[in-house]
Amino acid sequence: MRPESLNPLTLEEHRQMGVELRGTRARLHELCTLVMSVYGPQNQAAFDFVKAAESVDRLCEDLQAQAARDWPGLPTEGFYT
Repeated sequence: MRPESLNPLTLEEHRQMGVELRGTRARLHELCTLVMSVYGPQNQAAFDFVKAAESVDRLCEDLQAQAARDWPGLPTEGFYT
């Protein structure tokens, strides 16, 4: 892992990225639900959708924590979640 960045994302960059990722996350979950309902949970594509959705969920959680570390004391709650 690389050390913490000396030039973190700005508060506005975190906010904008959060908007993008929240939309991506919502759409991915919609598509996951669709594929699961059509092909069932034992299907490889459905399994991959679940894993992709879980990865994006983790990414949002990690970036939310990063925003709080980058800008302690400022309101960063809800940027990514």
